[in-house]
Amino acid sequence: MTPHAYKQVDVFTGTPYLGNPLGVVLDGTGLSTEAMQAFTDWTNLSECTFLLPPTDEGHAAGADYRVRIFCPGRELPFAGHPTLGSCHAWLEAGGQPRAAHVVQECGVGLVRIRRDGPRLAFAAPPLRRSGPLEEADVALIARSLGLARGDVLAHAWCENGPPWRAVMLRSAAQVLAVRPDASLLGDMEVGLVGPQPAGVDTAFEVRGFFRTRHGLAEDPVTGSLNAGLAQWMIGAGLAPDRYVAAQGTALGRAGRVHIEREGSQTIWVGGGSVTCIDGEVML
Repeated sequence: MTPHAYKQVDVFTGTPYLGNPLGVVLDGTGLSTEAMQAFTDWTNLSECTFLLPPTDEGHAAGADYRVRIFCPGRELPFAGHPTLGSCHAWLEAGGQPRAAHVVQECGVGLVRIRRDGPRLAFAAPPLRRSGPLEEADVALIARSLGLARGDVLAHAWCENGPPWRAVMLRSAAQVLAVRPDASLLGDMEVGLVGPQPAGVDTAFEVRGFFRTRHGLAEDPVTGSLNAGLAQWMIGAGLAPDRYVAAQGTALGRAGRVHIEREGSQTIWVGGGSVTCIDGEVML
């Protein structure tokens, strides 16, 4: 076993321990896929990432580094909070972008990341699947959430790596009150969104549920889900071009996701990151 520089970063927050933690191994060179997965499983975090030099193809296309993203039990082609947290760790460790934006290479290709004041923001990758859900899925999701079908105001596929099925409920309060039935949801990855009342400092409340080896889990703050939600809702006229979403409230967190549409094509998904652990790990 050899030492590897390691950081644990809290993402989508400027206050430690109120966001979504991420483990970042700053140099994964020489580690096997099995070793990366075993370490991720051991940490019990929602994701860990391993930074690597870009591939020859990625370097030629402008990539600054490559990242492999793991969650318990599997590797992911893309995830949002690992993208921001990995970039934060890379910059903090002295990484220097080759151009105006940091360019990350990952399973879905190249992802641009910009510095937005104290925050970082990634350009949402194209949706791999969009459009309305099948009615049978909508009915099943409503039933699994203890809701009537009429409580679902809108729905869509928001797949951009993770296969998110998204539903909009009547209010943020309704989103927070949901207690999902894991036996009904099965393996579906489901995102909920509901509008906040007037006078609140965020526009929407978001929650995301997914299956792990140990059962149904709720993610504290989810970049991929918020990216997909923004692409769907802004495109459908359900959200303004710029807003802030809250996530993690139900878990005692205070995640804040900053959304901004630039032009007609690019949606930026941003948030703060703060390093909570800085040291080495033996792998």
